[in-house]
Amino acid sequence: MARRPLPRILSSGSASITRSREIARTAADSATDVLHPLITVVRGLRLLAVSGRQKWVATPKERRGPKLLLGAACVLVVALVPYGPILTLVTVMGAAAWKGRERTPVRTGPAESEAARLRSLYEALVPYFSTADDPDPLFAHGGDWAKAFDGYAFDADGRLTRLRVSYPAYFTDGEAAARSRIEQLLHTKSGRGREYHFGWDEEDNRLVMTVLDALPTTIAAQRFVTAPGETVLGFTDPDAVSRTVPVRDGDMTVDASPVVWRTGGRSTEPHLLAVGQPGGGTTTLVRSIALQALQSGDVIVVDGSGTGEYGALAGRSGVLAVESGLGGALATLEWAAHETERRLITANRARQSGHRVPDDILRPLWILLDRPGVLGHLAVADGRPDPLELLRIPLRHGRAAQVTVVLAEQFDALDTLTETVRTHTRARAVLGPASREQIEAVLGAEPHTTPPPEVPPGRGYVRLGAGPVLRLQVPATPDPYDDATSDAHRQAVLDLLPGRHSPMEATPVREPADEGPATEQVPRGGGSLGPSGRARSGGGDGSLGQAVRAAGEGAAGGRRELKRSPA
Repeated sequence: MARRPLPRILSSGSASITRSREIARTAADSATDVLHPLITVVRGLRLLAVSGRQKWVATPKERRGPKLLLGAACVLVVALVPYGPILTLVTVMGAAAWKGRERTPVRTGPAESEAARLRSLYEALVPYFSTADDPDPLFAHGGDWAKAFDGYAFDADGRLTRLRVSYPAYFTDGEAAARSRIEQLLHTKSGRGREYHFGWDEEDNRLVMTVLDALPTTIAAQRFVTAPGETVLGFTDPDAVSRTVPVRDGDMTVDASPVVWRTGGRSTEPHLLAVGQPGGGTTTLVRSIALQALQSGDVIVVDGSGTGEYGALAGRSGVLAVESGLGGALATLEWAAHETERRLITANRARQSGHRVPDDILRPLWILLDRPGVLGHLAVADGRPDPLELLRIPLRHGRAAQVTVVLAEQFDALDTLTETVRTHTRARAVLGPASREQIEAVLGAEPHTTPPPEVPPGRGYVRLGAGPVLRLQVPATPDPYDDATSDAHRQAVLDLLPGRHSPMEATPVREPADEGPATEQVPRGGGSLGPSGRARSGGGDGSLGQAVRAAGEGAAGGRRELKRSPA
């Protein structure tokens, strides 16, 4: 049976119908664009009318009469004022256009993807924040996550930047292991590669997780606004300390939050220990401290690595020695121990006799050691004493003698540190990538943040005594003689270096046989020690340089004590 053809109106009319619809839709869109101002004004008039009616209904009946009288008076005034009706009409149209404008709807809740992320995080926390005996659990599989998460924020990429969690009172938030499990879970579920801060409020049973901004790495070495006896170790988060200092950040001057380390007779953390991985920035920290210490004190540098990182300090005013060899380091540290004793005896006698403490006793002396474990290994192989054993007196009595010790070591050599070093270095810093266990082993407490796997040089954590663990970014203080150093950072370090020793400033150092009584002051500038053990007096070798060379030769019977005057 042959099929009958469709009527022409059904076969050929579909194209014309579709074309008619497109024409009608285009005309409607054009009319909407043309009439958009009128539509906006009409919408605004309607909203103004609705708002006026609501206010009239809310007005008590006894006040409606005075309001009507006031409105009539206003209409009369407008009618009598020249151009009053026209100005009133323009004002009403403007108010209607403003009221009827299209507004972007305000989102009152999380988006679908954000809600799914919060739901997943809630389900992951259920095993840690719930028990089978809880009759009304706050965390339960399939429960309402909005009751537990009473505050949250997301970034433009849909990742969590802030979360406030309410947890049940029976959770053991006083145990470090329990808190660590929760922090690790939140860190994993919220996204790796960022640094999170966890604030535990044990009283209200709340945990606040915040994504921390990266600390600035563009602040270079410079003169910081500090009081005598204060040293800026680096910079931290603005809410971690209650003090700011103006610093130059490129071409701008900004207020930064410093980590200030106080030394001297009133300090409770007179000595510092910095630990890190290779390239973590411990040498940068020691160099930064040396540049600040040279403003008002003398510096002794012992470079155990022997890479010449402190070559720019050699021969500078205030730099008594820059040693990298075992013999010179032992002789220099031996002299530092005797100098500490001399300062103690001189200060004690001056106070007993009612005299003022001499100025050379009050001038700070800084002993900076970078990687002393290498020298300790060489000393054991050569049958000599460990250099760290010579630091016993400066570490124990350095605070009273204005002597400060700074040590920088790597994690693989922590077992070489003596008990005296561990006991008296109460200011601690960890730089470079490190795990929470390594940080806790050095600082004595876990950080309240998640250490990222990769950090720039000079980034880490610091703890002064029994204080909180703070994030730290050391100011950029590279070796100015390194070819990889940028011109800006090189010039910043060179501007802070003091001038070279002048021959006119040198004062011959007396031989030990000619030394006077212990209370007699020895003029400063009597020659500083260099890497070769030669006194940098500018006018020849002094007895101090001869003693260093004698110690470097290893003649046990011919070693001479390095001291300015007998103790």
